[in-house]
Amino acid sequence: MSGTSTKTRSDYTEGSIIGSILGMGLPSMFGFISQNIYGLVDTFWVARLENGESAVAAVTFFGTIMWLFFSFNQLIGPGSVAIISRRYGEKEYDRAETAIKETLALKLFFGLLMGGLGLIFLSDMLYLMGARDIALEQGIAYGRVMFMGIGIMYATYSIYTAMRGIANPNMSMWLMISSNILNMILDPIFIYGFAFIPAMGIEGAAVASVVSFTITFGVGMYLLSSDYTNVKLHWVSKVPMSINSMWKIVKIGIPAWLGSMSFSSARLVITPLIATFGTSVVAAYGVGNQVTHFGIAILVGIGLGLGSLIGHNIGGKKYDRARKTGDQAIMLGVGIMTVFGIVSFFFARPIMGMFFDSPETIEYGVTMFRIMAIGFPFMGLFMMVEEIHMGVGMNTPGMIANIVHAWPMEVLLIFLFTQHFGFGVESIWWIITLSGSVTAAAFYLYYRGGKWLTAEV
Repeated sequence: MSGTSTKTRSDYTEGSIIGSILGMGLPSMFGFISQNIYGLVDTFWVARLENGESAVAAVTFFGTIMWLFFSFNQLIGPGSVAIISRRYGEKEYDRAETAIKETLALKLFFGLLMGGLGLIFLSDMLYLMGARDIALEQGIAYGRVMFMGIGIMYATYSIYTAMRGIANPNMSMWLMISSNILNMILDPIFIYGFAFIPAMGIEGAAVASVVSFTITFGVGMYLLSSDYTNVKLHWVSKVPMSINSMWKIVKIGIPAWLGSMSFSSARLVITPLIATFGTSVVAAYGVGNQVTHFGIAILVGIGLGLGSLIGHNIGGKKYDRARKTGDQAIMLGVGIMTVFGIVSFFFARPIMGMFFDSPETIEYGVTMFRIMAIGFPFMGLFMMVEEIHMGVGMNTPGMIANIVHAWPMEVLLIFLFTQHFGFGVESIWWIITLSGSVTAAAFYLYYRGGKWLTAEV
């Protein structure tokens, strides 16, 4: 064991398993729920701009592009979760500290690189996505600001990851919640103007996001450099940073990145196919995504806490507890998404009515919601299994599942059904729902084989 500190550190590998899952997962869940509430609030204010439907469509178009660019975040994220949490579980605190610093350095580097590429190709990507006229102009205005801040966004998410990895999930939660509250306060100020701040329109929504992330990153670095966390960052660490260990982080993340990029790039193809049915459908799809992401935020929150917890258990060689932790987390994820699916199905109309006045747009959203709600329990299953594998640094199975799911089972079928067989937009929602359900069931069968218990990092 490295480190000379006598500090008492949190240990979630003892006691109640479900208590440990909730202890690590609930703070992350509440943090990500707050982020999704911010997303809904952001959409609410943007929808009330002049040409509100076009503005929501613009954010939807750019959001799909951002999915692709945030897939590069996966080059570093999964490796950092596996290594930081594993080193913490092994009580190698000095090595955990170095892994955090290496993660932040990698995130800032890739963020600057991706932001530069995004600025160069933004207008072309939006056009290819199907954005036209006002939606194209608004997408460019929004996207330019977001791409300028993407490096800080990448790094801020690693602040949250680091805190979960070193068993400070509550601190991660409060930092994330505070960031999103700040974002929600700044949103209407920058969009519509206040005092000496001019009205910036849709561009103001992006400015609010970048400012909030920047402040959060600064506060997070302060906390990690203090005595408040279980592992403290120093300017000069006992274990030096190295290219080899940074490459290990990236190497672990490559399969997850390929899987995420595959899924995100598939959305770049699917969204223009949806756009052929009109701007109203795209706007409804955008709001539907935001509300669906509310459920996903619950899963991601629990899943990220779960990934770190699995790493702690495997690092401490508690393999039986790791398996029981995975099984109980899967049941929890499926149960949560079953409830979320029921609520979404029965309250689809009032939810869409909060954002749109057009009966046509509302109807598109209601239909989409009710079809997709059927697959929500399987979404819970897939995401929990994926996070378990990420927690041990075993990302190739998830990559294969994402690629097969995204391209042969979604893009190809959607293209054939809508462009060749003449089916309507409802066929897209059915294909997305059924393909996700089949993939989740197959991934679960692989999980039951237990290969993830012997993964090394």
